[in-house]
Amino acid sequence: MADSGLRPIAPPFVALGPTGVAVRDRLGGLTPRDEEVLRLVGAHLGSLASRDLKARCADGLEHNSDTWASRKRDLTPRSSSRWAGSITKATHDQWALSRRCQLAHIQSLEAGIKTIAHRLSLPIGEKGTKRAPGGYRSKREWHAKTRRLATLQDRLGRERAGREAGIVRVVRGGKRLARNRHNLQAAQITETQWRERWDSERWFLAADGESGKRFGNETIRVSPEGELSIKLPAPLAGYANTKHGRYTLTAKVSFPHRGTEWADRVEANRAVAYRIHLDVARGRWYLTASWTFPITRTTPFDTALAQGVIGVDTNVDHLAAWRLDTHGNPCGEPRRFFYDLSGTAQHRDAQVRHALSRLLNWARSCGVTAIAVEDLDFQAEKSREKHGRKSRFRQLISGMPTGRLRARLTSMADRSGIAIIAVDPAYTSQWGAQHWQRPLTGKTRKTTRHDAASIAIGRRAQGHPIRRRTTPPPHDQSDRVGHRTVQADSKAPGREEPRPRVPGPRTRCVPPDTERKRATRTPKTVRDVRRDQ
Repeated sequence: MADSGLRPIAPPFVALGPTGVAVRDRLGGLTPRDEEVLRLVGAHLGSLASRDLKARCADGLEHNSDTWASRKRDLTPRSSSRWAGSITKATHDQWALSRRCQLAHIQSLEAGIKTIAHRLSLPIGEKGTKRAPGGYRSKREWHAKTRRLATLQDRLGRERAGREAGIVRVVRGGKRLARNRHNLQAAQITETQWRERWDSERWFLAADGESGKRFGNETIRVSPEGELSIKLPAPLAGYANTKHGRYTLTAKVSFPHRGTEWADRVEANRAVAYRIHLDVARGRWYLTASWTFPITRTTPFDTALAQGVIGVDTNVDHLAAWRLDTHGNPCGEPRRFFYDLSGTAQHRDAQVRHALSRLLNWARSCGVTAIAVEDLDFQAEKSREKHGRKSRFRQLISGMPTGRLRARLTSMADRSGIAIIAVDPAYTSQWGAQHWQRPLTGKTRKTTRHDAASIAIGRRAQGHPIRRRTTPPPHDQSDRVGHRTVQADSKAPGREEPRPRVPGPRTRCVPPDTERKRATRTPKTVRDVRRDQ
């Protein structure tokens, strides 16, 4: 593989199933009193969460269990012990996420510096290859990139120093929303609308579950009948309308999706985490319930591929799929599942979910228990330094929901009993078009490059080579030395032997036990007819 100049191809693997689930329901029918209490509780706990996050960031790498316990003791008198535990845990999760993002940013800066340094070392105008970019086109661009290299090196130095010191930068409410405040006209919102969004994003109305407690959560409790109550913080205990300092909302909760599974956990007093949030644009309150479960054991490879596989090629506007049998041969017609990734995030997510639902329904109707997808990661391809001038190409690969699609497909397929096999995406489009696009194109079917790539993906998941035929013997292009086809199963008898001689004529219009040469037939013209005929 190294001599041919091709990178090594990783073996396929069965993707792990989901480890948790989250369901959401709208809190309809809230009274003005209910909304007032929710706003007061969210604002009060949000201020405590902001102070706790500030204290955690100040601790940096010096954080330990003692400082954690100290922060929790400070929060308990102003809220409760369980609210304090939820706030400190959320703070730790947010700090850890910021550290991971900081590391990813450092790696991105290092990749950009490496690319610029390589291109600056090449002569101006030198063409690049598919694996490495060439030199810059002009002296002006070369000079501008030297300045950008210095800028990136300065940023990298600051980020490395901050990481060694344990400094992270976190904005409760989101950096994008904070920046919108300085340019409300471009964001197309007013100052009042921005303030409502900013306040709602900084509220804190989330509580972790606790197994063994009543209905799995003592802070935000939902009964099997749908009654929702909240444990009020100590300063707001005067707003309680039930005993033990709790406030019961008038809204009734019912989860249409996985409601039975949620009810079973609540009745068994198993841990369920809840989060209440406000959608300012719609003016609606929502309750999200989430819980975790052990990782399900993945299906063995041979069992998953026992009924064949469906190869899926991910594209910017559709999924190209083709069903393959156990020997790697395409069956039936290719399928395409289209989606539209324009518009809001909710619209894009709904489009992807609808396309995956149709794909899974088709897989179940075919009786296939495995779907092969590419293990794509375009982080290196999205680099501005690698494709600076190819903005449309960067937008194209950035718009493909590769990571989200695979995660959602794995989650949706887990309940369907369908295994998701991830394969290396190297050369699937190129080799699929080379070996499968033209042979499968006919008068009534036009095979696209994406359809051919789906066949290559499925064959790679099955362990078959992508090419249709192996290389013939160099001294013989016929079948005298052995079969050239690899479509037969590896355990089939006589797979590598010459084709058996079939008695009878090639047309096989007579029984096979007759002689190889046909008897003389009577000519149609009278001139050529023999006297005995």
